[in-house]
Amino acid sequence: MSVYMVERSLKGIPMGDLAAAQQAAIRTSREFTSAGTPVRYIRTTFVPESGACMCLFEASSADTVQQVNHQANIPFDRVTEALDLTP
Repeated sequence: MSVYMVERSLKGIPMGDLAAAQQAAIRTSREFTSAGTPVRYIRTTFVPESGACMCLFEASSADTVQQVNHQANIPFDRVTEALDLTP
């Protein structure tokens, strides 16, 4: 499985809505995994000043990550393969 970064533009989003979107991403990833398509939500980094939001997922393809975000009803600009270099 590879790591994919989901880029979002969420300027002005209330923190409660951001938290709800994160929970939806986690829940939907678990639903996909339970249904036989492994997806793991890793984490989100949000920059309030610009509204830039980057979410990391582990999955077999970018298409799977896009499907998770569509089903969770979370807007995104693009999904690209990334390297998670967390020590």
